[in-house]
Formats: sequence, structure tokens, C-alpha cells
Amino acid sequence: MSFLEKPSPGRLLLDDTVPLTAVIEASQNLQSHTVIRRYSDFDVLNSSLMVCGITLPLPPKKLIGNMDREFIAERQRGLQTYLDSITQHPLLSSSLYVKKFLDPNNYSANYTEIALQQVSMFFRSDPKWEVLEPLKDMGWRIRKKYFLIKNKELPKERYLLSWVDLGPDKFLSDKDLQSAMKLLTSLSTPYLCPLLFSSTGESSALLIRPFSERGSLRDHICKVKPRESYLKKYCNPKKSQGLELQQIKQYGRQILEGLKLLHDGGVFFGHLHASNVIVDDGVCRLMDVENGMLGVPSALRPAFTQLRKINSTESVDVFCFGHLLYEMTYGRPPDSVPIDQYPAVPYTSVVSVLQSILSTEACKSGMPTVSQLIQTPLFSDVHLQHSEKLQIKVPSRLKEALKTAKESLERRLHEEQRVLHQHRRLTRAQSHHGSEEEKKRRKILARKVGKRLDLLLLRQHDKCLFFCPSSGSGASSPPTCPSSPTPPSTTGMARCLSVCLSVLSSVCPSLSFDSIGQTV
Repeated sequence: MSFLEKPSPGRLLLDDTVPLTAVIEASQNLQSHTVIRRYSDFDVLNSSLMVCGITLPLPPKKLIGNMDREFIAERQRGLQTYLDSITQHPLLSSSLYVKKFLDPNNYSANYTEIALQQVSMFFRSDPKWEVLEPLKDMGWRIRKKYFLIKNKELPKERYLLSWVDLGPDKFLSDKDLQSAMKLLTSLSTPYLCPLLFSSTGESSALLIRPFSERGSLRDHICKVKPRESYLKKYCNPKKSQGLELQQIKQYGRQILEGLKLLHDGGVFFGHLHASNVIVDDGVCRLMDVENGMLGVPSALRPAFTQLRKINSTESVDVFCFGHLLYEMTYGRPPDSVPIDQYPAVPYTSVVSVLQSILSTEACKSGMPTVSQLIQTPLFSDVHLQHSEKLQIKVPSRLKEALKTAKESLERRLHEEQRVLHQHRRLTRAQSHHGSEEEKKRRKILARKVGKRLDLLLLRQHDKCLFFCPSSGSGASSPPTCPSSPTPPSTTGMARCLSVCLSVLSSVCPSLSFDSIGQTV
């Protein structure tokens, strides 16, 4: 039975990977202080982000003359530039500091306090565990907290306890999720990091696994200490360096073997990146394999939702592997995808694999499978320490539940990609319609049509005034004053309008009848 508390009614599952943007629209005068969101709020945010080691363009504070109109406009532009620099940075934009600054309504909860309450309940139910220290901000997830713990029966061993909120992609029932977590804790394979304990509730999960003092593969690449804040470790690493070719081949093949093991067993992952790989005695092991089942969104979701060819959990894993391979090669993750120009590197066999995954052509036409990547020259000749055939034996009922959850996850991905595609099309159309070139073209067209229309009306003026068919009754018309000409009949005006429209159609065939009629 799970000890974790149930969620509050109507609990909203947010996707924290959705990037937030901010546009400063106006300034206000409040108690003699000109504010957009108070400058002091920006200053506090900037102080919180200083740990990242990046110089951010926050405008300096000004005490005298801060009510001047020109200064206010300049300050507004400066703060907008500051916000843009933060929201466009992949790590800063996903931090709780920035999320809470931009969206305080959805990010006001104290997740550390919530995690501590859950962990305390767990230790009361199982007193053999003891917390040594909280590992503050070790990971990038807002709703995931880490603690270093020990087992009182094995006091020299160190373990990593993590508490995580369930995410919007949780499609397994509570019963099936518990079965899936039980399966993961029973696995013993060289390419998956062992999960020693798990407990899941309706709102969160608690997990225990061995703690690696050497840290993750990203810690190894960036040459940083594992227990430090992720903003300090990864935002601006000073000593990051790509791996040697032999390590790239060895680690890459082991990671692919881990992915193949999961795919063959029907277990969806979607969370491969350098921080989720542990190197233990020269063997790479995948961590957080349970993330897909717990429904937490992938770190690379903002990237692959832009690419409609990435439409399955398997293709997501291949895309993530391409990102990881790039980072292993160059010592840093790619700034954006697709990538068609690669920095100079002596390993041509690596670049060919990167092109097959991250190039524009690959993102449009499709990527290789995990099995196909294993057969490439880069990985096919790698000798594995564990040559026996590995497999995950999944009970038939759970396998069917995993298949259904996988399909639901992919449907949500397809729908999000469809909405983004429509939004991009609309944005491009609006941008084209408002461009200076398009405005100039419409003005020229309007002048051309106007000139032809004026000429046409002059030529048809007399005909329109006096084209009046005789009365059908044969009665004579009453005498009229010579100075008051007979007004044209509606039939005559209709014929004149028809002539005008036909000429306009010949002048500008692209105009529709409705638009021509409105112009007339």
C-alpha cells in the first residue's frame, strides 16, 4: 500500500517543459515608482540566477531622473532584452526562479517542503533508512527533489532518494503503474541503473537507487562535482570537453543496447540525455527509465514537438540519442536542431551518424532505428563485455497496458505537433501580410485598379444615366422638367455595374467577385 498522499480535487497537471515567453506591454506609475514588474523583482531574479556564471543584461539601477519619459522607454527596452535572454536559454527558462517570476499563479508551491513531508512519512513507515542531506537543485525538474540517504544496516553505502510529482503524460492506471514499477525494481541488467525501491501514489512517486559519487555522464563531460546546483554545473561550464573516439564508440553502443532492450520489451523511455546516463566501471547505464511511465515530460520535448517526423516513442529515443552523441563529441549539447553544419572534428564516422539523425533531411524524411544505428560502422565493431542476449520479460497484461499508454502518449504528441504546425502557418501568413513588400504590392494594385475604374466610369457615365428601358404597360410618362433628367432604373444600374465588374476582372483576375463588389 502506498503511503503517498492523494492529490487535491481538480489538480492540474502542468507540462513544465513548455517554454514561457514575456512581452512588456506598458509601464505604470505606482506610489512614485515607475514599474513594469517592480525593478526590485528583476533584481531579485537576477541575484538568484547569478549562480549560473553567465553575465545577464539587466539594466543598472537609477535613483535620480527615473521618472523621465525617455528613461522609462529605454528601461523598458532594456528589461525586455533581459527577459528575452533568459527565456531563450534552455536551462534558465526551465528553472523555478524564472517560472515563478513569469507565472506565479502556477509556480507558487513550495515543492521542497512538499517533498520533505512525503519523505518524512516514508521514513516513519520504514525506519531502516536515514536522510544524510538534501541535494538541493541537483536536477533541473521543478517537481523532483533529491536526498542523499543511507541504510542503517549498510552504513557505508550511499543511496539516492528522489521524490517526483506525476506528470501530464501518465496514461497507466494506478494498478498498472504499480505493476510496472515492480517490474523495474526486479530488473538486473548491465545497461540499466538498478532501481532498489519504489512507491507510487495518485499524485507522486518515491524512488531509491544507488548513488554514484562520480556523477552522470554530463558531470564527466563538464568536469564538475555531482552534488552542485545544476545551474552552476551546466549553464556555463569552464572545462567541458568532448570524449575520445573510443569512448564515444563504447558508450554510444552501450546506450543503444540499453534502448534496444527497452524497445524490445515494449517499455517506452523518451528521457535519454547525458544527465540520465551513469558510467559504472566503464559501462553506461540508463537512469530514470521509469520517467515515461510516471508521465513526466521529456527535457527535449520543446525540440522534438517542432518536428512532425518524430511521431513515436522510438523516434523520440533516437532523436535524444543524436543530442547525446553530439554532446559526447563536442562537449556541449547542440544549440538547436536541425543541424547541417558541424564544427571541425577528426571523427568523420561520428559526423555521418549525427547527420543521419539531426540534419534537415533526417528531420524531414525520417531517422534510423536503434537497430540500424547499432549496425553503422561507428558502433558495429564495438566489443561488449556482456555478449549474452538480454531481454525484459513483461507479463502479458502489463505489456498490453504499456502498449495502450504508449499509443495515448503518441496521440498527445501528434496533437501538440498539429497545433504547433497550424500556429506556425498562421504566424507566417500574418508576417507575410504585414511585411513592407506585401503592403507595397497591395498599394500598387489598389492604384492600378482605381485608375482603371475611374476611366471605366467616365466612359460609361452617359450610358448609365440614360439606359432606361420603356415601361411594359405602354402608358405615357408624365412630363418632366428638362432640367430634371429621369433617374436611371435599377435594371440599367445593374447592367452598368456588371460591365464594370467584367472590366475589373480582366484588369485583376486575382480579385474575387465579392472583393470587387466591395471595392466598387
